[in-house]
Amino acid sequence: MPGPVLQTFQLSKSYGPRLAVDGLDLAVEPGEIFGFPGPNGAGKTTTIRMALGLIRPSAGRVEVLGKDVRRHRAEVLPRVGALVESPALYSYLNGRDNLRAVGNALGGVPRSRIDEVLELVELAGRGDKVRAYSLGMKQRLGIAMALLNDPELLILDEPANGLDPQGVVDMRELLRRLAAAGKTVFISSHILSEVQQVCSRVAILNLGRLVKVATISALTGAAGEFEVAVDEPARVLELLRAQGWGRDARLEAGLLLTGSPTGRGRDLVRFLAAAGVWPDRVVERQRDLEDIFLDLTHASEAS
Repeated sequence: MPGPVLQTFQLSKSYGPRLAVDGLDLAVEPGEIFGFPGPNGAGKTTTIRMALGLIRPSAGRVEVLGKDVRRHRAEVLPRVGALVESPALYSYLNGRDNLRAVGNALGGVPRSRIDEVLELVELAGRGDKVRAYSLGMKQRLGIAMALLNDPELLILDEPANGLDPQGVVDMRELLRRLAAAGKTVFISSHILSEVQQVCSRVAILNLGRLVKVATISALTGAAGEFEVAVDEPARVLELLRAQGWGRDARLEAGLLLTGSPTGRGRDLVRFLAAAGVWPDRVVERQRDLEDIFLDLTHASEAS
């Protein structure tokens, strides 16, 4: 579809004197895995509930698939799948029967679709009762429920919350498969390492306010700074500092950190080779999303 899949316009929600979401403008494009990170209490779940028409905004509006969600809820929400917090499951049923129950509530879902989503979340071979499932398996079954209606937009609130390391990896791969299948995925999470690995773009929220919207690569790139592994790093450091673009070069843990003549790694390699220095490794330095997040949220609280 043309235009954003999910868009908010000066969206706000207050609970008495407390402003949970404050003038949020956001646009999620088709085919994105879009991250919505923020600390607990930042307003993430409140935003999701407004996007799904579960609570009424105090001000502003939400469009889903190009339609105002409050005025066209019956039209757009069948095209959306959502997992908000923990899935509600029947522990005495197996995964397939849980999906069949949800399908009946949706007006009937073909058996072939149940088979398809069980395969997608890698639960097709599990016939045991849900009470025997791990937390990761329950989360995957919750996503299967959200996928039953073959939605265009999938909204997931903390999908990796409480998962063990293997469960986190499984969840990451599942989200990538969904995006590869053409779904737009919107993820609310405070697990920033996972957001960094799986999302293409993020909107950072703090105290109900939008702090930053950017691609992961734009946020984590270190503005053309490179890590260089060479023999005799102290000697090469002097060479770099003699260049205008290399005045801020420094050593950290035996690695040279430096800029480049043009901001590109290949031109740094070309310069070093012309000076008779053959580096073992030249890689663009990446910042950690957690550090960036803390910098941005602390700056927003101070302003």
